[in-house]
Order: sequence, then C-alpha cells, then structure tokens
Amino acid sequence: MAADAFIICRVTSETKARVRALAARDGIGESTLIKQLLDVVLRTSSLDGAPPPPAATPERAGDCERLNVRLAPEIGRLLRERARARSMPFATYASSVLRSHLLGAAPIPKAEYLALAQVAAELSAIGRNLNQIARAINTGGRPSMPGKEEVAAMLKIATALRDHIRALLDANARSWEASHGKAPH
Repeated sequence: MAADAFIICRVTSETKARVRALAARDGIGESTLIKQLLDVVLRTSSLDGAPPPPAATPERAGDCERLNVRLAPEIGRLLRERARARSMPFATYASSVLRSHLLGAAPIPKAEYLALAQVAAELSAIGRNLNQIARAINTGGRPSMPGKEEVAAMLKIATALRDHIRALLDANARSWEASHGKAPH
C-alpha cells in the first residue's frame, strides 16, 4: 500500500537529536525510523475493533524497485568516479554494478554497447562480401574476383573494426585506471 498521508508533530531539540543519532546508527533516515517506531507501537497496542494491518501487496512482474542506500563518503566518491569514468549517471552505474554482481552478468555501458553493435554490423558486411565470392566459387561459376575498390572497401571496414575495438578497450582500461589506479587484468 502506498504511503499517502503525513503525521506531523513537534518535539524538543533533544528528542530530535536522539532520533537523528539512532537513525544514523542504524544507517536509515529519520523518517524511516519514525515509521518503524509507529509500526511497532501500533502492532503491540490492543485497540478493540481496530482492523488488522493491511497485508503487503505482492510485487508485480516488471515493476522496478527503488532502493535508497547510505554510503560512507569514500565509497560514494569511488562509485561516482567509476560512474564518471564510464560516462554513466551515478545511480545507473550503481544499479549496473548490483545487477552484475547478483546476476553474474558483465554490465556494458551504452557507448560501449553502441560501438559493439557497429562492429557487428561491419562484420556482417564483410561476411556478405566473402559469402558472395564463396557462393560463386561453389556453384562452379567463375567468380568475379574482388577488384581494387572492393578490396579497399573491405580493408576500410576491417580497419574501422579494429579502431572501434581498440577505442572500446582503451575506454574500458581508462575507466578502470580512473577508479582502481591500475589497468584490468
């Protein structure tokens, strides 16, 4: 059930400080602590005729879950540096790291994904050219061998493919160096 109502009250500065300290000790927000305290009190109180608390609604497939975490300043700094090195928003990078860890899948930033997609397209173009030559040879025909222009085009594709892969590897190495102080192994 979505929280859609507020409970507001005034407390002394001392009470506020104690709530803040307790929340910080538990690594949660003050609002979360107050909600937890209210839940405990309401569950343990005996109100005659009070309806039972609503059951938790099951998660629907496809719903995203929001997670708020508190990080030590040094961890937050490292996470931001790594996100910046990969040209990714901080929260997106954190989500990617969690997904990678939990699912055992390596995250691929958007720029790297697009570079790999372009590499695949270029490989397909080379494959089509070579397939046409092989088909002509296999059918007993006399294939027209690639001319100077076709060979130059295939060389251009191969060179671009090499350059894209190098750029991808260099960007990945830079992001590791920026965040770890060393290149990946």
